[in-house]
Amino acid sequence: MKTLLCVVGPLALLLSLSPPCPAAEYDWPQWMGPNRDGLSQEKGLLQKWPEEGPPQTWLVRSVGLGYAGPSIAEGKIYILGALDGVTHLMCLDEATGERQWATPIGPEYENDWGNGPRCTPTYDGDHVYAMSGTGQLICCQTADGKKVWQVAMQDFGGKTPQWGYCESPLVDGERVVVTPGGEKGSMIALNKQTGSLLWQSQGVTEGAQYASIVKSSAGGRDQYVQLLHKVFGVNPDDGSVLWQQDWQGLAVIPTPLIRGNKVYVSTGYGVGCRLIDLGESGTDPTTVYDNKVMKNKHDGLALLGDHLYGYSDGVGWLCQDFNTGERVWRERNALGKGSIGYADGRLYCLSEDEGEVVLINATPEGWEEHGRFKLSPQTEQRKPRGRIWVHPVIANGKLYLRDQELLFQFNVKQ
Repeated sequence: MKTLLCVVGPLALLLSLSPPCPAAEYDWPQWMGPNRDGLSQEKGLLQKWPEEGPPQTWLVRSVGLGYAGPSIAEGKIYILGALDGVTHLMCLDEATGERQWATPIGPEYENDWGNGPRCTPTYDGDHVYAMSGTGQLICCQTADGKKVWQVAMQDFGGKTPQWGYCESPLVDGERVVVTPGGEKGSMIALNKQTGSLLWQSQGVTEGAQYASIVKSSAGGRDQYVQLLHKVFGVNPDDGSVLWQQDWQGLAVIPTPLIRGNKVYVSTGYGVGCRLIDLGESGTDPTTVYDNKVMKNKHDGLALLGDHLYGYSDGVGWLCQDFNTGERVWRERNALGKGSIGYADGRLYCLSEDEGEVVLINATPEGWEEHGRFKLSPQTEQRKPRGRIWVHPVIANGKLYLRDQELLFQFNVKQ
């Protein structure tokens, strides 16, 4: 007993002095998850689904029109939707899907390819930030949805792009960073507490597109990387442009992927992909490759090890060597075009037309299925032109799928 006490006593003291583990270790607090890379770090998930798919825990039919994805944090879900012609930022209970509050932002964005907002809200402790399709950026209290401040991208020279503002705000320290686009400067940083302007970039004046900003530490220095009709990096302190390269595309949508000193970008509509090495300085861009192997329109990508996975427009589901740009494998017949999510060694592939969800092994060896099911019911609101464009989200043992006003939660925990 004395020996046991000698061991347990110091261990208990050590544990008491150690920082507590986060209560919600696998939350999904923003677009593409905690690191904006689309990868969930969650473990202990189902490696194979039953024939009918994973069990559905709830279905909410009242999140309104839109293509906005959910963010999940501290037992709550934050999501945007258009209700009765007005865009709202909503908070739902993670366990039940019941609405806790809904804050109006402004008139819903209207488009032939589907009305409503496109942004995933960004959770930041006591506040949550979100952008409407018309470019209204709002900050609300997470406790009750009370509006703290609201600004319009048009106030900074921005113009609503053809398919609406789709960007999800980046919160970094005391800044919230977004891309209004335009001649005054494409990117801005605001004080996250007040919404006041801290800086507006001057070296890039491209109009807004549809990607979201990511943070890089290339060369040991922080910078914000964005993809418009330029791919560029910005100094977080003053908004000065550190480097840039020309880019193209009818609609530039996928968020850049960051690894070390490298930046990977891709665009559909026949454009392709590029890997950029920023060098030891983090500001000296060199093109490693530029090809049409991966033409990712808006479906997202998963970078695992040295391989990229996603849907290449007109090619099919694809695995690409990240370092060389070469195609490793493709699958054209198993599933139609769609978006991708990742968790616990598996890729979650969602077809935009049929609403089929397929679980495959994340491996460069080829397409290997471990279950599939079809989303049911499906909304009538997206017909005849809209699609299921919200990416799968995996958080706290649950899979979230959205089809316009329908939000599904499935239990994928072992």
